[in-house]
Amino acid sequence: MSQPVRDNHRPASIDALSALVADDMQAVNALIIEKMQSPVALIPQLASHLIAAGGKRLRPMITIAAALLSGYRGADHAKLAACVEFIHTATLLHDDVVDESNLRRGLASANAVFGNKPSVLVGDFLFSRAFELMVEPGSLEVLAILSRASAVIAEGEVLQLVTTNDLSTDEDKYLEVIGSKTAALFAAAAEVGGVIAGRPAEDNQALARFGQELGIAFQLIDDALDYAASQAALGKTVGDDFREGKITLPIILAYAKGSEEERVFWRRTMEDLEQDDSDLAKAQKLIEAHGTVAETVERARQRGEIAKQALNRFPDSPLRRALCEAVDFAIERGH
Repeated sequence: MSQPVRDNHRPASIDALSALVADDMQAVNALIIEKMQSPVALIPQLASHLIAAGGKRLRPMITIAAALLSGYRGADHAKLAACVEFIHTATLLHDDVVDESNLRRGLASANAVFGNKPSVLVGDFLFSRAFELMVEPGSLEVLAILSRASAVIAEGEVLQLVTTNDLSTDEDKYLEVIGSKTAALFAAAAEVGGVIAGRPAEDNQALARFGQELGIAFQLIDDALDYAASQAALGKTVGDDFREGKITLPIILAYAKGSEEERVFWRRTMEDLEQDDSDLAKAQKLIEAHGTVAETVERARQRGEIAKQALNRFPDSPLRRALCEAVDFAIERGH
């Protein structure tokens, strides 16, 4: 089955996907607001700081879209989509504490406003709410997929911590990190949409593949933008990965291609974290000279094509086309 061609004269967006899932997402958003309530006032206050800050809700939209694409008729997909968003939000709260981030989606991060301890504990609360939601449909398969994804995400975060400041990290290890910490939730978000609809295992595996490859592409672009975007466009501080010594693909490729003098620079700044005010600009120049942001974006395009091809098991439809355009959007954003 051939892949439908998008009009490349206009920028990719998620507007078509948003419109097709709008009614269902209203139910998801109502559930999110309901489930983040607590008699402990700080919990909804802190949770709403991040959730109300926006975000495109791409992951829950993928759950809704996968369910609709699979022919689902019911209300449980909204519960699973809300569950996915709570898992995502909980990981953001924890990530910002670990990374000591001050910005999230262009606003002060929750830990910057409320402190680290409340952010970690409210993240735990949101994980608990996610598990309440994932058991409600009564599907052991759904529970297995989402609970396993939660464990894999945590493993990915720990693996990233282990590889930080370690320039011996290769591309395979890096892909293992982002496949766990980012792509696992995209994969689960898509797969449970098919499972809840009772689709054959092959279809559910195709949806999981779509989500996994989209998630890898999404994180590749995030890591490229940390060196190439403006702070206003990125919504968080540019160069955070560099300042923290995170070993991402633009760095792995630049280090491999660099001269010994350049490698001395990378070891000083990334492994020893001895950085001065001019080092980020120098890092960006070296990355640009070796074309490693462009290479990272190209890797993302390749993974995006695999994601779109995974949907070929499903008949052509506006929803399938919108999901494919969402892949393009994830890759083109910020460029």
